[in-house]
Amino acid sequence: MSDSRRSFFKKFSGITAAFSLFSFSERVIAEDIKDALVEMNNQSVKNAVQNEDIWSRIRQAFTTSSNIINLNNGGVSPQPKIVQDAVDRYYHLSNEAPSYYMWRILDQGREPLRAKLADLAACSPEEIAINRNTTEALDTVIFGMRLEKGDEVVLTKQDYPNMIHAWKQREMRDGIKLKWLSLDLPMENDDEMIGKFIDAITPKTKVLHITHMINWTGQILPAQKICLEARKRGIKTIVDGAHSFAHLDFEVGQLGCDYFGTSLHKWLCAPFGTGMLYIRKENVADIWPLFPNHEPLSDNIRKFEGLGTRSFAPEQAIGQAIDFHRAIGNKRKEARLHFLKNYWVEKVKDLPKFKLNTSMKEAYSCAIANFSIDGIEPGDLANKLFKEYKIHTSPIVWENISGVRITPHVYTTLYDLDRLVEAIQKIAQ
Repeated sequence: MSDSRRSFFKKFSGITAAFSLFSFSERVIAEDIKDALVEMNNQSVKNAVQNEDIWSRIRQAFTTSSNIINLNNGGVSPQPKIVQDAVDRYYHLSNEAPSYYMWRILDQGREPLRAKLADLAACSPEEIAINRNTTEALDTVIFGMRLEKGDEVVLTKQDYPNMIHAWKQREMRDGIKLKWLSLDLPMENDDEMIGKFIDAITPKTKVLHITHMINWTGQILPAQKICLEARKRGIKTIVDGAHSFAHLDFEVGQLGCDYFGTSLHKWLCAPFGTGMLYIRKENVADIWPLFPNHEPLSDNIRKFEGLGTRSFAPEQAIGQAIDFHRAIGNKRKEARLHFLKNYWVEKVKDLPKFKLNTSMKEAYSCAIANFSIDGIEPGDLANKLFKEYKIHTSPIVWENISGVRITPHVYTTLYDLDRLVEAIQKIAQ
């Protein structure tokens, strides 16, 4: 056995342990998946990304429907079977004696999990809180910040609705002022995007709200550069990383933001209803928790986890999702997702009625793409794709965006995308 193969199994022993609990037939599939992951790790990123044999074997790790082509992974992603099985194990264990196994056993597993998430995010465990989704993470910050009447917050009309609603509620309740930017997407110029935020800053500006990857079209904003400009001016930054975390190859700790929230049930493929909040250590004491505890002004990141009774099973199974993600690797995953987007777009982008609402450049997009066909409303187009071709997508009509969002994931095959291409070609005619 080569050194790389030996280190791979050592690094991902959690996956091996999970596979050992499967039935004989499941173990055969599991061994094939492990072999595919080892083979992937022994290849260059470029070769691994285009090796369809490897990715078709990795697809076996998922239990996705063979009757529906799911291209709406941007909403919520399926979990590999090892993650599903982990949820089941923790849930059944909890039911043996709930108050004992939940509070005395599983609750103690949060600290190792916190360390694992912090390692993935490249930050301190003392900066990571585990919660249920991006909305909860960012609402904690939005409603916990010390803002006064007249303080200004800069955000865009293309941000996620739940965040917009939260800021509007603070505006109604506390008299802060929201300064709106409108982005003409797609955008492919860092200076132009950064300039929009800088131009909106006044002496009263306290916060920049930045969506790292805009969910409607997959547009990537230069979040790190915007955060740097804000820090120069003493302005706090909140980054909505719902679609960037475990999708793009970056480190939260190096982003330069003050606050970051994400949903782990998207690109990390963790259990439904799992999320993560990052707060730069120096800012923890300044944020009031959304769910109060006895020390709301402490500098302990754990004060943001006082949710009361909840299921520990999904939370603890995040660890298996991290193992699976690391087995693929950040760079390979991002490169594969970008490859999948480009694969189908290249085949249809020159059709007379086709319009792509997403950049093709790596710096400004990855897996997510939004398209439209002249003369067809997004809802009608999405309905047609599903009714006639069983392709599940997401129609988008929001501000100046109108189209259908296509979101493949690592289990998506080129066969699936060829069916999408065929459908678009026929509909466009």
